[in-house]
Amino acid sequence: VYTDDWLVIQRNILFSSSFKKRNYLTLLSHAHVLQDDSKRRSVSLDETPRGSWASSIFDLKNSSPDALLPSVLERTAAEDMDHRNTEARLQGRHSDLMGLYPPPDEDEAVERCSAPEVPKEHCGQRIMVKCLSLKFEIEIEPIFGTLALYDIKEKKKISENFYFDLNSDQMKGLLKPHTPHIAISTLARSAIFSITYPSADIFLVIKLEKVLQQGDIGDCCEPYMVMKESDSSKHKEKLEKVRLQAEQACSRLGQFRMPFAWTAIHLINIVSSVGGLDRSDPDSDSERKSHGTWNERKKKAFERMSVGDDMCNFATFRPATLTVTNFFKQEGDRLSDEDLYKFLADMRRPSSVLRRLRPVTGEPHLKIDISPAPDLPHYCLSPELLHIKPYPDLRVRPTKEVQEFPARCVYTPHTTYRNLLYVYPQSLNFSSRQGSVRNIAVKVQFMAGEDPSQALPVIFGKSSCAEFMKEAYTPVIYHNKSPEFYEEMKMKIPANLTDNHHLLFTFYHISCQPKQNTPLETPVGYTWIPLMQHGRLRTGSFSLPVSVEKPPPSYSVQLPGMKWVDNHKGVFNVEVTAASSVHTQDPHLDKFFTLVYVLEEYSFPFRLKDVIITEANMEGELKASMAALRGALLDTCVRFLHQLLNKLIQLIVYPPVIAAQIVNLGRVAFEAMALLVNQMHKNLEGNLDQHGRNNLLVSYIHYCFRLPTAEPTIPPSGVGTKSYEMPMQYATLSRATARPSSLHLSRSKSISNSNPDLASTPVSPDEEVQRIIGSKANDRSCNRMSAFLDSVALFSVPTRQTIKKLLHEELALQWVVSTSTVREAALQQAWFFFQLMTKSMAHHLFLTSKLDSPRRQRFPDRFVDDIAALVCAISADIASRYHKDVELVERLNTSLAFFLNDLLSLMDRGFVFNLIRSYYKQIASKLYAAQNPSSLNALRMDFTRIVCSHEHYVILNLPCSTLSPPASPSPSTSSTTSQVCSSFSSMVQDQGVATMFELSVPFRQQHFLSGLLLTELSLILDPDGEGFFFLHKKAISAVHSLLCSHDADPRYSDPQVRAHVAQLYLPLIPIVMETLHQLHDFSDSSPARVRHASAHTDDADPDGSNTISQSVAMAIAGSPLPHAKANSSSLSAECSRTLLVCFLWVLKNADAALLERWVSDLSVLQINRLLDLLHLCVSCFEYKGKKTLERINSLTFKKSQDMKARLEEAILGTIGARQEMVRRCRERSPYGSQENVRWRKNVTHWRQNADRVDKSKAEVEQESVVDGNLATEASLIVLDTLEIIVKTVVASELKESLLGGVLRVLLHSMAGNQSALFLQHCFTTQRALVFKFPEMLFEEDTELCADLCLRLLRHCSSSVGSVRSHASASLYLLMRQNFEIGNNFARVKMQVTMSLSSLVGTSQNFNEEHLRRSLKTILTYAEEDLELRDTPFPEQVQDLVFNLHMILTDTVKMKEHQQDPEMLIDLMYRIAKGYQNSPDLRLTWLQNMAGKHSERGNHAEAAHCLVHSAALVAEYLNMLEDCRYLPIGCVTFQHVSSNVLEESAVSDDVLSPEEEGICAGKYFSESGLVGLLEQAAASFNMAAMYEAINEVYKILLPIHEANRDFKKLATVHGKLHDAFNKRMFGTYFRVGFYGCRFGDLDEQEFVYKEPSITKLAEISHRLEEFYSERFGDEVVEIIKDSNPVDKHKLDANKAYLQITYVEPHFDTYELKERITYFDKNYNLRTFMYCTPFTLDGRAHGDLCEQYKRKTILTTSHAFPYIKTRINVIHKEEIILVPMEVAIEDMQKKTQELAFATNQDPADSKMLQMVLQGCVGTTVNQGPLEVAQVFLSDIPNDPKLFRHHNKLRLCFKDFTKRCEDALRKNKALIGPDQKEYHKELERNYNKLKDALGPLINRKIPQLYRTQNSYSRSSLRRVDC
Repeated sequence: VYTDDWLVIQRNILFSSSFKKRNYLTLLSHAHVLQDDSKRRSVSLDETPRGSWASSIFDLKNSSPDALLPSVLERTAAEDMDHRNTEARLQGRHSDLMGLYPPPDEDEAVERCSAPEVPKEHCGQRIMVKCLSLKFEIEIEPIFGTLALYDIKEKKKISENFYFDLNSDQMKGLLKPHTPHIAISTLARSAIFSITYPSADIFLVIKLEKVLQQGDIGDCCEPYMVMKESDSSKHKEKLEKVRLQAEQACSRLGQFRMPFAWTAIHLINIVSSVGGLDRSDPDSDSERKSHGTWNERKKKAFERMSVGDDMCNFATFRPATLTVTNFFKQEGDRLSDEDLYKFLADMRRPSSVLRRLRPVTGEPHLKIDISPAPDLPHYCLSPELLHIKPYPDLRVRPTKEVQEFPARCVYTPHTTYRNLLYVYPQSLNFSSRQGSVRNIAVKVQFMAGEDPSQALPVIFGKSSCAEFMKEAYTPVIYHNKSPEFYEEMKMKIPANLTDNHHLLFTFYHISCQPKQNTPLETPVGYTWIPLMQHGRLRTGSFSLPVSVEKPPPSYSVQLPGMKWVDNHKGVFNVEVTAASSVHTQDPHLDKFFTLVYVLEEYSFPFRLKDVIITEANMEGELKASMAALRGALLDTCVRFLHQLLNKLIQLIVYPPVIAAQIVNLGRVAFEAMALLVNQMHKNLEGNLDQHGRNNLLVSYIHYCFRLPTAEPTIPPSGVGTKSYEMPMQYATLSRATARPSSLHLSRSKSISNSNPDLASTPVSPDEEVQRIIGSKANDRSCNRMSAFLDSVALFSVPTRQTIKKLLHEELALQWVVSTSTVREAALQQAWFFFQLMTKSMAHHLFLTSKLDSPRRQRFPDRFVDDIAALVCAISADIASRYHKDVELVERLNTSLAFFLNDLLSLMDRGFVFNLIRSYYKQIASKLYAAQNPSSLNALRMDFTRIVCSHEHYVILNLPCSTLSPPASPSPSTSSTTSQVCSSFSSMVQDQGVATMFELSVPFRQQHFLSGLLLTELSLILDPDGEGFFFLHKKAISAVHSLLCSHDADPRYSDPQVRAHVAQLYLPLIPIVMETLHQLHDFSDSSPARVRHASAHTDDADPDGSNTISQSVAMAIAGSPLPHAKANSSSLSAECSRTLLVCFLWVLKNADAALLERWVSDLSVLQINRLLDLLHLCVSCFEYKGKKTLERINSLTFKKSQDMKARLEEAILGTIGARQEMVRRCRERSPYGSQENVRWRKNVTHWRQNADRVDKSKAEVEQESVVDGNLATEASLIVLDTLEIIVKTVVASELKESLLGGVLRVLLHSMAGNQSALFLQHCFTTQRALVFKFPEMLFEEDTELCADLCLRLLRHCSSSVGSVRSHASASLYLLMRQNFEIGNNFARVKMQVTMSLSSLVGTSQNFNEEHLRRSLKTILTYAEEDLELRDTPFPEQVQDLVFNLHMILTDTVKMKEHQQDPEMLIDLMYRIAKGYQNSPDLRLTWLQNMAGKHSERGNHAEAAHCLVHSAALVAEYLNMLEDCRYLPIGCVTFQHVSSNVLEESAVSDDVLSPEEEGICAGKYFSESGLVGLLEQAAASFNMAAMYEAINEVYKILLPIHEANRDFKKLATVHGKLHDAFNKRMFGTYFRVGFYGCRFGDLDEQEFVYKEPSITKLAEISHRLEEFYSERFGDEVVEIIKDSNPVDKHKLDANKAYLQITYVEPHFDTYELKERITYFDKNYNLRTFMYCTPFTLDGRAHGDLCEQYKRKTILTTSHAFPYIKTRINVIHKEEIILVPMEVAIEDMQKKTQELAFATNQDPADSKMLQMVLQGCVGTTVNQGPLEVAQVFLSDIPNDPKLFRHHNKLRLCFKDFTKRCEDALRKNKALIGPDQKEYHKELERNYNKLKDALGPLINRKIPQLYRTQNSYSRSSLRRVDC
């Protein structure tokens, strides 16, 4: 049994949808320079300061063009062009699209069956213990050690003993006489322990023994406690004496041992690196050694984690070297295991430091090393001492594997031969035995007979001795009549035990002192255990009587008359256990195996216990024993699983012949098998694979099961009689788990016993069922000895055999006729019987050489009928029980599918197709009535997917035949590749292309399987159906994985063949077209937006935010989901993407001619839908760049979140395989999603750190290359399809609309991030399209032309040269085409200019250097185009290019001044001015400016930009039609702003708005105008300029009235009604720039408008900081005064700013009109500031020398304007002489007084303040002083007479106002202020008296001649 070869049946081609180890090497990365826009870099601009526009044209002429494309200027026929383009597109394409797409989701891959594990020996977590050294303070005698593991919780010893000897050679020499021969296997010092059930309760117990000496243990320990080597002088003599005693003891008693000391190591302390009891001071010896093989740092982290999770992970921990110093003395009366468990339990409690135990104080040092065992240790011996590979050298000290005795059951079948017996003497009670019996030793022997010479050498030696011994002794406890023992004797027993084999125990008294005439050992008792009883091995605990006398020769029979100790009572307790793969030690199994053996040997009669088995009762007994198998212990059944199943199968295949009668045991055996398999499934839930099949059974069928062969073999002579004499130690074992030495199955030959690798001649394998391989697991084979087959080869059959049945037929029959419990049990594990049948069928065909016979003749009709009945019955079960037994039905469904899949390889295909059809019918009939159809749908989907995963799926679909119904139901198609290819070459006859693209009846008949799959898909995707999200995913995933497998299959790599394969999927195209509106909309940037807002997807919320989807909410509430249509009508992004990739696969691989014929039959509506779909594909697969890849995919999260849930459930132990199954089922069913609900909420925090499996840079790089390749390939497929559509729609009468659609998709694909490779093809297609249909662009829709120009220009600025070359060529040809149609290309000119402006306005990362090259390329084309050289075309091109270049240059400057808002707006203003004659563009730029202003909060300026826009529109609308209620042009707007008149279109080259391409934008309409005005009003409102709103609405109201839009009118009036409250408008400053650093700004002066209440310091600081950043801190200087600047005095290297506060200035006549606050802050053009000075250069002096300069500035436009700074165009200075300055002061004071007096409501405080300033005590430069300085004398200069008079009148007015003010004050004050008022009056009277004479003096000259002098103030004017 244990040397049999595996028999493995394999297929030719293993189906795998995940073949996809993505073949990165084929990626065409060189061609894919992906334009990741974020990477574009613009050239640094600082080096090239640009001046005037002329210089920019010079720049353009000097720049170099890109390479010209050779064939652009040639004129070729459209057909040739198409042909050339198509060929170019097919170069270097990826053959397999799916290789670029992420592989299918493993969760969905129901068809995937992982190869079962090769059966191998059980092995727990392994640790290696190395004993390095053992030293005591004094070395006087040899000491021997034993290691073993104990589990104190289970109170069980969990390993056999390992013996080690660390004595020095000198010490070993003392025992030389007793051990003449030392085997190398007994010198091992390192052991490997296996621990199946790690726990915190495991101790490594170390016991030390020494040679027997006189005295009890305490006495013998004495020297170690007292003496020290260091005190040798003190104890020298004593030490010598002790050594001498030891030597004598060794020579005399060397073969006996006595207990000495013990200790224990708590393993958990080692594993968890926490300090433990047994470590000495860490600084000294307990160093932790890091072994070379373990990467220390990584382990630390991992280990901490594992300690936290599960403290007992013995597989991975940091190796430790420890020095054990605490040894406890053994106590003679406490040696049993029971005592040991108590001590160990004490050791776990740290409090009681083992007070009861006496330590050995002689400073013992045991150094051991504990580490995880390596996977393949060298020089390792198995527990039977067999060498395990690798074993390079036989002379090296070996490591021993220690046999484990697991703490609990282990369910693993035996795969290697093992037959070990362990004997544990426990205690002996000789207290009643007379005589000298004190030092008792027990000798144990294994006897083959009663003669003393028949002791067999099968007892394993311990350390430093022979390998096998004939006898073993227990240690001796001095002077103890009833000793306890702890010894373990291990024996290797023969396979064929007889009744003569027994254990013999002899008890000796050992005399420790050498006395005269006293022998060393005196026998004092005997007892024995027969090992076989009724054919069973006897194990267990025995309490045996002991005979005083030596037993007689035939003692096993003749017992009477013997003398026993203590009256035959049991005085000796012993335990016997076995670790055997031969003896089952289970009564039920033993009985069954024994009966089978009796049958095989035909040895009747046979005594079994008290029953005599004869031919008469054999049948009944056998059936009873089979029925009783269910009572056997499960772990024993599992251990002998292979033998058990083999015997049951043998009984079915070869019914025994008893007394010439054939006994049919089929039913009983089937029943026993079903129950056994079921019991295993139920109890071993942890050991199931993803389909719920027990792994042990799967691997049994896959490897071990074979049909019993009919020929009996002649047993080789003498095997098994003297097995122990064979030279075992050289039998090398290999632990290789699965290295099959491939054998073709030997047909009807027994495999030679001496050389298991000898195979008979191989047979050529069948194509369908690839050679059936027998692979051999060399896993520890030992001897071909099986339990009851010592001399007969495994399946040899009794020679009387007359009949043989076929297993598969018998199984099918038994299953069909089975009833009730048996049938249910078989259904539960249907997969087992199905697989058994298929392997049996394959093996049978092979053995009978029927693999080449026609399929219909392979199996008899009866069997075929049984199969049909079986499938029918099981289908009915699935259909009827799907809602009750969810788990069972799911298993049944997949089992049936796999079975039918297998049958397709073995039986007639037509028959199997009928079986599939019958399954479908059964499910379909249930489907309509079902309350929960989706779970049935899910089952059917899984079924279809598994059946379709057949290796010959393509051929089963008959891809090459035409769509005529086949002659036979399904002709058998041979699968050889040669035939495939030849049949592929046959062409498809035209049978109506439409039927090939529909799921028509002919299609489904012809392509049966793919018809099923696609029908299923279309039903599930049907928006009116009940397709839930999980069903969508299932169906789409099934198609996807099939396509992946085709792509990865070398058989279909030829394109022609691939086209035939694609033919099987043609209906997918219309199916996907139907689902267009359900697909996720990828063009939207937000992640889970679907085209219908109402629709929701299950994974719309990948980040687990707080939203709960409806289905989840319902599940929480526990109510079923309403069948919401909206819910089912949208696919998730993941599903949509996968569906689209499948769609593209079909388009890519289908025959182009076929697609053309199909498209030509489509309606316009359908073609448009197809175009929409292609549009979506482009968005879906667009390259997203590395950044997106680095942001880990939400789908990955989703999976991990699911995995976490499962993991946790597994950890908590809440989920077994059953629940796992139910969970999977629930996930499919739309109701029970409760499991998921638990995780949705809390998953985010967990996964942030745990799931982010950071990909390495190389992986991200790789992924982005793959992603880029996918994007390119997808876009190229779209392009191919567009070409096909163009070809076919030319004939259509509605081609215009369709071609527009084609162009739209093309433009959309240009818009995304595309690779250079794709763009080249895209541009050639676009050129061909424009060449063939120019009217499409230039006669109909302007939008398309505009879009195309924008896209081309964008690519003209690409950083990739080849893309620029193509884009420039396309743009040039577009102009040429337009010119040729109408002799100018106004439209393209217009659109290109507009495109450039919007590109410049919107694109952040736009590179002007690249665009300049493209413009130069276009110029070059124009120069080289010979045909058009004599037309105005080249000149027009040049003009256009120069104009574009100028705009570009200004744009560059804009970029330079991005941080300087004023300069930026100035540049935009300049560009807009440059577009004065193209209204659309001027409008664009005005709007850009409005946007910029709004961003900065300059609402007034934004409003003005919009007013200008509206005026522009009005101007052109007025030219188009004369409309009474519309404004008559910009004149109407001048009340809003006087600046608006610049929008009037009066120059000569204004294009008429009728000109096509002019005023084409949406704003050039009445509604556009209204929109602009309303926006303007809103902005004015934000700027609080309500009066301006009024003016705007004055223009709007007539329009609304004319349109009877009363609602709007009401709104307008409502807005006007809002109060005009107090407002603050702007503050104005003059800013002058001086210094060449400012470039164009040098010596320019501007008036800046700043937000209200801006202080001078604020604007100074802002500008200084800004320019310092630009030029450097040292360079910028602020001129602090307002005096005129002398340029020559300035430092040329510096930049100077002069900033002055200015106020609006109005002439007297203006003030009459500007009454309100608003009037005084609106439409401002003149500003003024004053500068005081004296003639000697000081700013201030005495009154009589104080002059003042008034500067009046006039700006080019009125504020507010469309910009916030306006140039000063006129400057005027007025200088006031001192007297004039005084006049101004007095006028100001008088005005203040008048204002304070007339204020309403009156303000007494304000009034008193002003009065105090005027009449208070005469202050310096107060009114009185002014009068005294200027009025006391009449001036000498006649020019000043008038001023003198004016000042005099001012004072008159002043005194009058003071009087009014006093009067008013008197009326206002209360009684408390009377005194204050009197004081004011007194002061006033004083002032009046002082002023009186001065005021009344007139200048007589003035009154003589009137008007003789003109005004004589000095005025200087700068223009």
